[in-house]
Amino acid sequence: MAIEEILDLEQLEVNIYRGSVFSPNSAETQRTFGGHVAGQALVSAVRTVDPRYRVHSLHGYFLRPGDARAPTVFLVERVRDGGSFCTRRVNAVQHGETIFNMSASFQTEQRGIEHQDVMSGAPEPGDLPDISAMKAFDDEGLKAFAEWDLRRVPREQLPHRTGKVAEQQVWFRHRDPLPDDPVLHICALAYMSDLTLLGTSWAIHPEMRDHLQVASLDHAMWFLRPFRADEWLLYDQSSPSAGAGRALTQGKIYNRSGDMVAAVMQEGLTRFPSGHQPTAQ
Repeated sequence: MAIEEILDLEQLEVNIYRGSVFSPNSAETQRTFGGHVAGQALVSAVRTVDPRYRVHSLHGYFLRPGDARAPTVFLVERVRDGGSFCTRRVNAVQHGETIFNMSASFQTEQRGIEHQDVMSGAPEPGDLPDISAMKAFDDEGLKAFAEWDLRRVPREQLPHRTGKVAEQQVWFRHRDPLPDDPVLHICALAYMSDLTLLGTSWAIHPEMRDHLQVASLDHAMWFLRPFRADEWLLYDQSSPSAGAGRALTQGKIYNRSGDMVAAVMQEGLTRFPSGHQPTAQ
């Protein structure tokens, strides 16, 4: 399914929208991809905001596993409309229960101080293998994200910065040109931002991955500068801490020119199932 279709919601009533299913052609896919519901939730919020406001941040919680075979209804609350900022709260509902809630903040164009971290070195995306070489993706995963070109930097080519215990870098872009609609590119980035981030936490525990119960618990994102989702973006990820069955992950997203276009934070479930005794490392 094309990203434009995924993010094209049906309006049911004022402040109420319905999104498409995640993978209508897959009988095996049962849990909704977190980026799918987050991206659609952001679209629903955008639909209620005057175009002079642009989203600059979102904060969401994944409350229940979503059903990938059922559509999601989004209920938007217009929390505040101010002169410079406005706020929306969204509840994503399936089968009568909230599976995800999100707050999003929007701002009019303004100016202030400017600075950013320098992008870390990374191999050129054209020099890296595509998504089919990533062990995290089975055949169903490859089909679901076929419209995206993903290239993961091998561990031996990572910059290995002092003090960083777990790192991962992924280049990605939409394979085909997308319309010149900044909102579509922002929502597409929200959609993709959940795909590889939590995997950073088990990148240094590869032998443990098959024994873990994993799921995104929350997701926060800040949109910093203009970008296009159909041009290469470097997702520079790290996991500064893991413990108590949860892992904290963070990511900085840069374009090819080195501009930091977005930042992401996420905590995820990374626990052993009841009764499992991990082997001492």
